[in-house]
Amino acid sequence: MTRLEDMGLIGNCQCSALVSAYGDVVWSCLPRFDSEPAFASLLHDDGGGALSIRPALGEKGTQRYIENTNVLETTFHCADGVFRVLDFAPRFRRYDRMYRASQLVRIVEPIAGTPRIRVSCEPVTGWARQRCESIAGSNHVRYLRPEHALRLTTNVPLAYLGGPAFALVEKRHMVFGLDVSLEDTLEETCDRFLASTLAHWIQWVKQCNVPPWYQQAVIRSALVLKLHCFEDTGAIVAATTCSIPEAPGSGRTWDYRYCWLRDGYYSLNAFRLLGQFEERERFLHYLINVASLDPPNLAPLYRIDGTIDANEWVATAFAGFEGHGPVRVGNAAAAQAQHDVYGEMVLALAPIFLDRRFVAERSSATEALIKRLADRAIAVAGTPDAGIWEYRSAAVPQTFSTLMCWAAADRAARIARLCNWPQPERYAAEAQRIHADLTQHAWNAQRGTFVGTHGGDSLDASMLQAITLRFLPRSDPRLASTVDAIRKELDRDGWLMRYRHDDGLGHPELAFLICTFWLIEALAQLGRVDEARELMERSLACASPLGLLAEDYDPRAGRLWGNFPQAYSHVGLIHAAFATAPDWHDEL
Repeated sequence: MTRLEDMGLIGNCQCSALVSAYGDVVWSCLPRFDSEPAFASLLHDDGGGALSIRPALGEKGTQRYIENTNVLETTFHCADGVFRVLDFAPRFRRYDRMYRASQLVRIVEPIAGTPRIRVSCEPVTGWARQRCESIAGSNHVRYLRPEHALRLTTNVPLAYLGGPAFALVEKRHMVFGLDVSLEDTLEETCDRFLASTLAHWIQWVKQCNVPPWYQQAVIRSALVLKLHCFEDTGAIVAATTCSIPEAPGSGRTWDYRYCWLRDGYYSLNAFRLLGQFEERERFLHYLINVASLDPPNLAPLYRIDGTIDANEWVATAFAGFEGHGPVRVGNAAAAQAQHDVYGEMVLALAPIFLDRRFVAERSSATEALIKRLADRAIAVAGTPDAGIWEYRSAAVPQTFSTLMCWAAADRAARIARLCNWPQPERYAAEAQRIHADLTQHAWNAQRGTFVGTHGGDSLDASMLQAITLRFLPRSDPRLASTVDAIRKELDRDGWLMRYRHDDGLGHPELAFLICTFWLIEALAQLGRVDEARELMERSLACASPLGLLAEDYDPRAGRLWGNFPQAYSHVGLIHAAFATAPDWHDEL
């Protein structure tokens, strides 16, 4: 059994893979994030498909990232010697454009002694979980799949592939990806790709802003978040994995290989803090594409190519992560109404009009889009929807959704005044109306807190965002009261849950990581910095040895659950780190 804590993510903004500390590529969808998996032993231990480089006796290795890169190193100390495996997906600038082929590169080399290893490549056809028909060449193997062929090019003797253990006496190379021949020799290609990919990631990190504290965690989170960007279209996926359960035996297994517009907004804010703006420019093009209809009745999520075909079904050929099924493909939330997305998209576009560094991106198209989004937010504010947590119960007016609709009207009013749009007072008046509606119907005076639904009494961690969005002056006692109520009632062994009520699928069991980071950020913004920093230090301890975060955390078992790594969680960490760390001028 391979736990999430024993896996590392590699990728290049086109494809990705999870590599276990035992030497297996246990998950990879090719040629892109939402393709059918080629390797999926993550979701089916025996026969799920894997690309393996293992010690002869199957010892577990020790993993680390080459510092400030997405190149993964796994070192194995065996009775007969020591060897390491370098795993990466090539990414570097070539011919004045980014090279990011759908390829995985594995380089294995001896370090000491004469270690004996086993190598195998057993891709599956996809969700049918059938072994691919293979055709061997002189130094490659082609694997036939219904939609396209895959190819393994290697200087490992093919007789050893899937066969007996052999002595590793020299460096060996493997390139797995679409059925395309290499332009140069295998060895030269792998070594050049490795050097270029290392240089690319090191340079990218140098261009990132980081706080003086928590630097290692922020840099790793930045690198992970970048791997969730599908550069071809500008989409940002929630996770590169599928159907890892929120909790063991919960049945809460979801496909996250899509672009949630909400998650995209939060990711863009994290990139803004990091000083990286290319991602917002690409996401703008993606958003214009998906919102091209008038009026823009946005879905909560889209495929990475901008289509909405995400019908949910169960892949019965797979048992699930550690046997916890079902394995769901697609996501029914695509058909839900989640009104907050209009507010988040206005907020995502607002820097174009409020920040003069992006004046070149202003156009009649972006101006028309932000007006349509704001108008739509105003129209749906306070009406029933599924909300941020995508409840599968009856729709009711969700406070967070209305809060985001208020933010859309409020920011539209600011932009209208700044850019001399006609009737700027209309947006201001609508923002005041929605604000009054929230303070009247979402504030529960008896409990002393903002609650999750209009007129309700259940607490919801998303109310912490009222502080970040500046819904009230930060000196307003209702904000501090809400923070304290949420911290007390939604606590699970020092970590925060989203909510505790039945959501149509039962009651959630584990802490939801981004909520704790929201709490840290809220405490810092309310001036309770010492509390925030204490909680931040403790929160960092839940990350895997590689610094990766899943969606959920079981503090009693000390285990991560949910799709992994989860972009949302790393976004939360980045925001919390910047909120709690001192300024550089206080440190230098």
